[in-house]
Amino acid sequence: MNKLRWMTGVFLVVALAGCSSVPERGAPRVAYVPGVKVDMDNTARVKESLYAQYHQWKNTKYQIGGLSRNGIDCSGFMHVTFKTKLGIVLPRSTEFQVGLGQDIDRNQLRAGDLVFFKTGISVRHVGVYLEDDRFLHASTKQGVTISRLSETYWKSAYWKAKRLDT
Repeated sequence: MNKLRWMTGVFLVVALAGCSSVPERGAPRVAYVPGVKVDMDNTARVKESLYAQYHQWKNTKYQIGGLSRNGIDCSGFMHVTFKTKLGIVLPRSTEFQVGLGQDIDRNQLRAGDLVFFKTGISVRHVGVYLEDDRFLHASTKQGVTISRLSETYWKSAYWKAKRLDT
């Protein structure tokens, strides 16, 4: 019985926390990695970098709070991806990532824009737009994957998009 309660508690924490975990202090900000920074206006280079990241991380399982190939969550994947492939250091949590950059309309999306979803009452999810309705993210069910914004689930959960001020 205690094991069942423990497992139920763990499930509830994971279900309620989602990618909104790992709180940070201070205002959201963007920093840059010297010598690695990719010009975000160069969409061909941004897409090349993001697809390379996908091929390196494809099918890595989802793990809340994770930051490695052993497991990663959505905001952690954005943190690692932007730092290593684009030279941009994002805050670790979705809560602070959503405070970055400028809001943009869905029909103005370009490679490198962050896309945010409301997947529960207080749960948020983040990915990065690629092209042609596709975005890269760490899915709770599929791990690191590419999905379509027009899929029923993502279409109904779509919240907003942000373009970073770079």
